[in-house]
Amino acid sequence: MIYTRQKLEELEDRALAPYGIRSKNSKGRAFPEDEPSYRTVFQRDRDRILHTTAFRRLEYKTQVFIVSEGDYYRTRLTHTLEVAQIGRTLARALGANEDLVEAICLAHDIGHSPFGHSGENILNRLMKDYNGFDHNKQSLRIVTKLAKRYPEFSGLNLTWETREGIVKHETEYDISDASDFNPDLRGHLEAQIANIADELAYSAHDLDDGLRSGMITTSMLEGITLWEIMLESVGLRNAKLDELNRHRLIRRLIGLEISDMVKTTSQRLRESGAQSVEDLQRLDYNVASFSEDMHRRNRELKDFLYSNLYRHHRVTRMQDKAERVISDIFQAYQREPAMLPHHIQKRIDKVGLERTICDYIAGMTDRYAIEEHSKLFNPTVRP
Repeated sequence: MIYTRQKLEELEDRALAPYGIRSKNSKGRAFPEDEPSYRTVFQRDRDRILHTTAFRRLEYKTQVFIVSEGDYYRTRLTHTLEVAQIGRTLARALGANEDLVEAICLAHDIGHSPFGHSGENILNRLMKDYNGFDHNKQSLRIVTKLAKRYPEFSGLNLTWETREGIVKHETEYDISDASDFNPDLRGHLEAQIANIADELAYSAHDLDDGLRSGMITTSMLEGITLWEIMLESVGLRNAKLDELNRHRLIRRLIGLEISDMVKTTSQRLRESGAQSVEDLQRLDYNVASFSEDMHRRNRELKDFLYSNLYRHHRVTRMQDKAERVISDIFQAYQREPAMLPHHIQKRIDKVGLERTICDYIAGMTDRYAIEEHSKLFNPTVRP
């Protein structure tokens, strides 16, 4: 049997919950196109995101540890892939559209600057008089304007639903601005799942990298509720935390979080009475959620990570260096735009000097930004 797009759409009809978005019901693309014979529109979105230069560059962009710290820590790319894996699991369990969730997850960080949130913060400060910088908006800018892969249009021409999911990406550290995407409506279930998957992934995996780095030790975690539950459930109360046991604990943490989220969200969906995508989006709360107990435990773990990992002197030193690198590069280009590559200079008349510089720097990898800084400021390095 050949599974054509129509057959795949029929399978979606049978498999998805009433509030899961059917690809055949998509509001479509800004520029009409003939759709492929063997992929749904959301599968096509996913594939277009996957093949972008911006996606590939995530391999060399910071998650917590700058790339030069070692190749065994997570990068923006590995974080993104882990978010997508968790998102698919949650979507399948809850009857949401797995392909749409995956597309949103893969795109959620492609607008991130080099050097993680410290890079984003300094770019936002440098751009404060020019509408600022936000990686969510930058992700949308890439998929709608900056990516150049098709002769007929700029961007990737993604479906409305994928773009809405990117715009309405929210976590504790990311606040959405959905002014052009029905701001009175909440994100659809697939967008909410992507948000939860991101939150779940970075907490679990930042803890993993913190333990691997030695910046976090088991003694420091004593009394943290989730840590105690993990130790008890895996039977590692008095065991040595070697690499194998660390993996076991992080797997258990992710499993506990996923189980709690699926059960809680399923209950909230039943109680909401939502019978369609529109019903769910018109609710005055997000249905995708952890239980109150898990929410409190996550808050405790996040506070711990903030104090002991994100504010660790090694991390803050890296962040300070990163801010200096980006600030120096930005101001150098601002003083003398002729130092920008010629093909980048062409954009100045269209979007302005500062936005051109911001787009260029935001697309850099950590490694490229460091090399560019050396070329601009180290007289012994060839420009």
